[in-house]
Amino acid sequence: MAKHLNRRQFFKKSLMTSAVVTSALSFEERALLAAREKSTELPAGSVKGLPAGKIRDVEISRIICGGNLIGGYAHSRDLIYVSSLLKQYFTEAKIIETLEICEESGVNTIITNSGSAELLKKYWNERGGQIQWIAQIVPKTDDLTTDAKKAIDGGAVGAFLIGNIGDEWARDGRVDLISKFVEFAKQNGVIAGVGGHNLRTPTACERAGIEPDFYMKTFHRPDYWSARRPDQHKDVIDNYSADNYWDKYPEKTVEFMKTVTKPWIAYKVLAAGAIHPKDGFKFAFENGADFLCVGMFDFQVREDAIIAKKTLSGQLDRQRLWRA
Repeated sequence: MAKHLNRRQFFKKSLMTSAVVTSALSFEERALLAAREKSTELPAGSVKGLPAGKIRDVEISRIICGGNLIGGYAHSRDLIYVSSLLKQYFTEAKIIETLEICEESGVNTIITNSGSAELLKKYWNERGGQIQWIAQIVPKTDDLTTDAKKAIDGGAVGAFLIGNIGDEWARDGRVDLISKFVEFAKQNGVIAGVGGHNLRTPTACERAGIEPDFYMKTFHRPDYWSARRPDQHKDVIDNYSADNYWDKYPEKTVEFMKTVTKPWIAYKVLAAGAIHPKDGFKFAFENGADFLCVGMFDFQVREDAIIAKKTLSGQLDRQRLWRA
């Protein structure tokens, strides 16, 4: 065996010489290997075979690793222990392992908060990692720049206004604050975005002529909410606090986004793990999302990458022009 035999070559050699090894490999690893063996040349607009697009001058894989699991902030419905469980699971070593698997699978970008700056720096400097970081920013009405500057100084390639703040400012008519945040990020050389759970957030930005480089907007299958909470659906669907998690009116999001020329990163596309990626990815891409931000455990990354590749290489009944 060659001294510098890499992992792919090892798998290839083992597969040819041992049926035992073949059965030991996971489905995801066998599928990735098969895909790699078809061609050594990557198609244009891809990262290791995973389709990619650009927001301004930054090339981003079509699926992005969501950072809420890593940060312990994942939506837990009515389970009170989930955040603690995630913080116990995602040790520093496990986070680094997850980032490595992302890069191996073609996922070249993570979205997480400014508190991740030191760990990402360690991953880049000590492990040779190259994953890009788009930072979710939590500014204050009287301090729009401190959190953003921390992320930008920490190496983020992008910064976006976190959804709950975007929703609050849009609801309160403070689009001036949104505009100032976007301009600050742009002036500091990173791609600038605005997040929102409620459709009023990007709507308010478009009406005000604000020019972010991208929007983050929740989006998932329309049957999820009513199927899961039929007893409360009618009572809470118009309640603002309920909008902090789900997209209650995805059909309205679809129609509005058709009119928007800016790239759209859809998030919560799997409704906190309640929708299978095969369904969630196809629904989001067909209905106009340019990128998907997906929370992934380390053991889910490869399969999600495979599903995304298969989805994007198949026939999509796309409802919106690709904007990135």
